[in-house]
Amino acid sequence: MDASAWALVGLVIFLGLVAYFKIPATVGASLDKRADTIRKELEDARRLREEAQALLADYQRRRQEAVSEAEGIVAEAKREADRLTLEANTALEEMIARRTSAAERKIAQAESQAIAEVRSRAADIAIAAAETILSKKVSGAVGEDLLAKSIEEVKSRFN
Repeated sequence: MDASAWALVGLVIFLGLVAYFKIPATVGASLDKRADTIRKELEDARRLREEAQALLADYQRRRQEAVSEAEGIVAEAKREADRLTLEANTALEEMIARRTSAAERKIAQAESQAIAEVRSRAADIAIAAAETILSKKVSGAVGEDLLAKSIEEVKSRFN
């Protein structure tokens, strides 16, 4: 027997031992088990990806709702600010009108009071002048009577 024959015998014994210990079935079972594990991991990964996509869609929807709500709040705040500005302007215009009216009344009152004072002073001066003139020109009871009438007449005309 040469070396080739011994190599063939060794190969047959080796294959016999491999078949006896059921190594191909063990390797096949191990590969099947590994394939099942990989299949389960892929399924879990697919499920997790779908959940992540669902969460992402939910968060995007919530974000869009929050943006819409924020825009609504800003728009409402603008409307409120415009309304308050309009009310403040109206109140300011009313206050200015009231103060202008009050100032005009005070001016008119002061003017009429000044006119009355000027008339009163003019009447007093006219009375004093008439009294002085009449006392120099007319004397006695007739002068006093005439003086009293003149004073009353001047008073009635100026008032």
